[in-house]
Amino acid sequence: MSKAQHELPILVTGAAGRIGSVGRSVTELLLARGFRVRAQVRVDDERATRLRALGAEVVVGDLLDLMAVHRAIEGCERLCFAMSVAPTYLEAAVNVAVVAKHHGVKAFVNLSQMTVNEMDIFNTTPSPQQKQHWLAEQILSWSGLPVVEVRPTAFMEGLLLQTAKTVSMQDKIMAPFGRGKNSAIAAADVARVIAAILSEPAEHIGQTYHLTGPVSQDMDAVAREFSAALGRTISFVNVPLDVMKGQLAALGMPPHVVEHVATMAGLHQDNRYDRFSNDVERLTGIGPMSVREFVQKNARAFAPVAPSSAAE
Repeated sequence: MSKAQHELPILVTGAAGRIGSVGRSVTELLLARGFRVRAQVRVDDERATRLRALGAEVVVGDLLDLMAVHRAIEGCERLCFAMSVAPTYLEAAVNVAVVAKHHGVKAFVNLSQMTVNEMDIFNTTPSPQQKQHWLAEQILSWSGLPVVEVRPTAFMEGLLLQTAKTVSMQDKIMAPFGRGKNSAIAAADVARVIAAILSEPAEHIGQTYHLTGPVSQDMDAVAREFSAALGRTISFVNVPLDVMKGQLAALGMPPHVVEHVATMAGLHQDNRYDRFSNDVERLTGIGPMSVREFVQKNARAFAPVAPSSAAE
């Protein structure tokens, strides 16, 4: 009898994400391993249709709706709580926690952030999102739930893909990251870790894992990895943080997200993302993707584009 035939479904929230979605990748990995997966999505659109085609049981509902959370969790003994940046993150996390407690969930994998490691009752960060992650971890700790905390550092998708336009048009990575170092990680590697934990959760209950890429390096080194991956010279240009904040706001990015991105940039300038852990390889047997590999994988996003073409 296969896993899919005799085991209860594993719930994955935020399974319909777009670029670099951890939830979607976890769903795909668990399905490939033969597990039944219940994928929670907020909107029933083409992404939900694709999940159904892969074999997932899709449940549609908002995590701010307690009854929707019951429908998602009931009948599941394992779950991954993952959610994109949003001002309602903490409420959703608490809803999932209290309903998981009610239904006797036996493994609760929480996708958090490595920045939480530096927070305490006296110190958080200017990012409301990061503070909510810290508060959510406190609540999960108090809850008595069988929690596994997964804390990735900055994602390559957020750190690198947002520079795609200037790399394509000017061969430059333009960002307010200063001289600080980072060990950014690909969402696919985070998903591999979570899938491994959910496959056999017993030994991981109560543990906290910190996930990074294979090396910590400054942005000049990152630019050299871009150059090697793309076969042309890419340079890093530091820009003022206020300029980036203004650009994000002008693009219509919500204030909550702008503040979060700006806080991450400020922390990068202060060298707070100079981190390294071997947890990815230790938990999965395979090391994390390098910046060069990530850029090669996403080479189309960084392909040269003439300024006039980009404006059309």
